[in-house]
Amino acid sequence: MPKLWNDTIETHRRAVREATLETASRLVAQRGLRAVTMSQIAEETGIGRATLYKYFPDVDAILRAWHEREINHHLEFLGRVRDEAGDPARRLHAMLEAYALMSHETRGHHDAELAAFCIGTSR
Repeated sequence: MPKLWNDTIETHRRAVREATLETASRLVAQRGLRAVTMSQIAEETGIGRATLYKYFPDVDAILRAWHEREINHHLEFLGRVRDEAGDPARRLHAMLEAYALMSHETRGHHDAELAAFCIGTSR
């Protein structure tokens, strides 16, 4: 296959995956963790259920992928903050300040039900 075609397919797959994760996150915030179904996610994302099942086997897999993506974004952010600071004391201060800001900004976005789900599925 030509490289352009592979890039196009990969770009499409990433876009579908990201749209799915964003939709699931929004639906969980609106309806609650256990009230969201694959059908709702597919409909809101604008893809067929069969297509959604090609990407994720169930809602739990979508939520785990979303959680992993969010954690990776936080770690990348903290890494950038660390790399921009100078000596070790400034790095520590900058990272603690950045972590506190992230914690404050995400308060209320992750309820206890979601936290318990994510902890339970990591075992």
